[in-house]
Amino acid sequence: MLRIAVPNKGSLSEAAAEVLREAGYRQRTNSRDLVLADPDNGVEFYYLRPRDIAIYVGSGELEAGITGRDLLLDSGAPAQEVLELGFGASTFRFAGGVGRDWSLGDINGKRVATSYPGLVGNYLAEAHITATVVRLDGAVESSVRLGVADIVADVVETGASLRQAGLITFGEPILTSEAVLIQRQNAVPAPGLEILIRRLQGVIIARRYVLLDYDVPKDLVEKACAITPGLESPTISPLQKTDWVAVRAMVQKKETNQVMDALWGLGARGILVTDIHACRL
Repeated sequence: MLRIAVPNKGSLSEAAAEVLREAGYRQRTNSRDLVLADPDNGVEFYYLRPRDIAIYVGSGELEAGITGRDLLLDSGAPAQEVLELGFGASTFRFAGGVGRDWSLGDINGKRVATSYPGLVGNYLAEAHITATVVRLDGAVESSVRLGVADIVADVVETGASLRQAGLITFGEPILTSEAVLIQRQNAVPAPGLEILIRRLQGVIIARRYVLLDYDVPKDLVEKACAITPGLESPTISPLQKTDWVAVRAMVQKKETNQVMDALWGLGARGILVTDIHACRL
């Protein structure tokens, strides 16, 4: 049975449960359950702290897991990304006190507070920057005001909490993170893992794309297909009106309205959009 580590709590846990449910896997109904068997799919889920998941997978105790890229890199565990999952996006950046034009060179000799000492330590070493990394489990943005650190390195979403603490981000992002599926480095894929990957890929694509159907005159087909090239190529079917055809193609969900406007302007009619719940491509 394939053993998979899943975040036990927080927004990452909720999003992971949703994507697994859409992929056809059973999910727990009680948040206190720490182990859940899904015999129909040959899978067993272990609900763990997100920060610990890479350790369990890297040790080989579990065959796969869902965690954040930042947590994977910070752990130093011998585990690797298998698939980006398209949720839990975040940016990891340095921040210092307002009223100064900070640069990476200013970090030399400073104290850097972070909840990700492994990640930050590796980044500083690769950038040849000498600094003292101060590990904190939370409230990193308060460390400068309280005199524990000179600079912070933290996950940034809107930057509001940093601004409230009198801090401003500087330099390029240390890391752009998101939820990822991981397995042990150089491990032979466990039975069932390939099926899990295909199912998750199907959910990810289904979330990003919609099916677009429309009718268009035959003499405009090439121009219409240039607007909706699809993933491989559109499906074109004859209509009762011999000088018109029906076209079906997948388009990115975020571009749906722009594509519909372009097709209407070209002369297409009967434009319909359908959600995709799952797919295999």
